[in-house]
Amino acid sequence: MVTPTSSSFSPSAPSSFAPTRRESFPGPAGALEVLIDTPMDTPTGIAVVAHPHPSQGGTAEHKIPQVLARVLQAHGFVVARPNYRGVGASEGDYDGGPGEAQDVLAVVRQLRAQYPDLTLALAGFSFGAYVLTLGVEELKAAGEVIAHLILSGMPHGQLSETLAYETPAVAEVAPGALVVHGERDERVPLVNVFEWARPQELPVVVIPGAGHFFTGKLPALRTVVEGYLRRPL
Repeated sequence: MVTPTSSSFSPSAPSSFAPTRRESFPGPAGALEVLIDTPMDTPTGIAVVAHPHPSQGGTAEHKIPQVLARVLQAHGFVVARPNYRGVGASEGDYDGGPGEAQDVLAVVRQLRAQYPDLTLALAGFSFGAYVLTLGVEELKAAGEVIAHLILSGMPHGQLSETLAYETPAVAEVAPGALVVHGERDERVPLVNVFEWARPQELPVVVIPGAGHFFTGKLPALRTVVEGYLRRPL
């Protein structure tokens, strides 16, 4: 089923963007609600954007997944933003990361079936970035080439007395990954990201003064992602 929807990102989104629509994709835990953004011209790539943690208000309509989707859309990508299992109209129950990674992979497979020859991009924010790291190895094993991997505000290491993330390495699967983090991230200390990136020799792009949600710094985040998508492959 396809249903048009408005986007809360619309006040700052160019009017030339096609309207976001909602679709239902089959997922491993039941139907997945997926928001689709398509370019005005012939698509040049497919992309899946993963949203932040459901328990903290994370959905496909969160401001940062919307920013990431709009940048990818402007660069010619058909962009899918799934609501994980148990979020929005998606069926199933929260799984702590592994199940959500399977939800993302199911969406990648469906997009790939529709667009077999287009470039693949993956983008995630916070918990969504972590979810992507759980799924990229499986994509590689299936023969997928990840042209662009965007990890923003990604959690790693001990974040509190009760919360820790063992975030998988990605350098062998996506050596050109973009890791972008706020200098003053109050939820995921910048040092944690450096500790994750250092053994992989992955650069980390730091946005000065930015907190976890890039409040007031979304234009800088957008600029970083745009520059990354323009790089030679």
